[in-house]
Amino acid sequence: MNWSDALIQFQYDLGAPQELSWLIEGITYFIGAFILANAALVLALLLIWITRKVVSRIQDRIGPNRVGRYGLFQTVADAVKLLSKEDITPSTADKVSYLIAPVLAVMGVLMALAVIPFGAGLVGADLNVGVLYLVALGSIGIMAALMAGWGSNNKYALLAGFRVVAQLLSYEIPMVLAMLAPVLLVGTMSMQGISQAQSLYLGPINLGLGWFIFLLPGAFLIYFISALAEAEQTPFDLLEAESELIAGFHIEYSGMKFAMFFLAQFLNSFFLGAIAVVLFLGGWQGPFAGQIPLLGPIYFLAKTFFVYVVIQWVKGTFPRVRVDQMMSFAWKVLVPLVLALILAQMIIMKLPTPMWLNYILVLVANLAVVVAVLNILGKYFQREQVRSKRAFEPKSLIGVMQPARPASGD
Repeated sequence: MNWSDALIQFQYDLGAPQELSWLIEGITYFIGAFILANAALVLALLLIWITRKVVSRIQDRIGPNRVGRYGLFQTVADAVKLLSKEDITPSTADKVSYLIAPVLAVMGVLMALAVIPFGAGLVGADLNVGVLYLVALGSIGIMAALMAGWGSNNKYALLAGFRVVAQLLSYEIPMVLAMLAPVLLVGTMSMQGISQAQSLYLGPINLGLGWFIFLLPGAFLIYFISALAEAEQTPFDLLEAESELIAGFHIEYSGMKFAMFFLAQFLNSFFLGAIAVVLFLGGWQGPFAGQIPLLGPIYFLAKTFFVYVVIQWVKGTFPRVRVDQMMSFAWKVLVPLVLALILAQMIIMKLPTPMWLNYILVLVANLAVVVAVLNILGKYFQREQVRSKRAFEPKSLIGVMQPARPASGD
């Protein structure tokens, strides 16, 4: 039983009449939506602080350390500042598209919370098409960015909006196909069902370590790379390339409407990590999570925050790629590899061989994909001479500066 069914049953136990079932369900879902939405808004403040701290440490800086202990309230101060900013709307903007876009951007991310299982039974709605529901939500964020670029009536914003269609739709294909790998393995699209399938029993004790990443490392790698592009994170943050588009599709936004796009971006990064945890890292499964239900949410949040920190590590380490390189990598590398991987997995799962042998063959196919992706990336880095953001050492210039030689005749 999930939390919503338990709350409905609790109201019936208190004496609520069966004739008002529609009202009881409405109250239950309103309470759940209110809690999740407000928790997500508070979570965004923490995510921004984590991003600043992680990236600053990578760049040998301290990060926020003045407002509150360890700078924890710096994001609160920034939120207050944004609330006080003047809200400017361009006179030539398409008002409907311009005003709806930031709301859609946040709404599409918050709706993903409905099917994320935070623990055993701790899920808003255990849909039997949960994975398909998440795939459908991806188009809302794309439409929001495109509406913002079009509605702003600004050429730079419009160009960034077109990049939304090119980048996000392109990388959504390999990401969705990578999400199909655990679905084929389990035979269900329920997020809770996929989490429960990653249990590992040692006698009567569930160790919760039967994670699909051990069997599907290739699908996980493709999903993670595609998720970086979907979340507009480095090295795929070309929708806000300042050198080319000034600020991207949100250039004409100010105040809280501007903040809502970044709120959606930070939450989207976190929830894409949460989806990776559910599909490949066991979800809420972990040692003794079956015996102690409180451990489930702890394991889930710990894994999700770890994935988020890894995303920020990539953000602070790798340089931004060119738009042609980004599109070539999606269509010439990720899409063919994930199509071959899914086709191989479907054939292997239908072979009349022992199940353990099928699992070994699936693992071999995934390892081949991992080797192929890493080999292609290695050759690219070598060919382009790509260096990390830490490659420049200022101390190497110390002592090489020479005074200018006086001109002849002086």
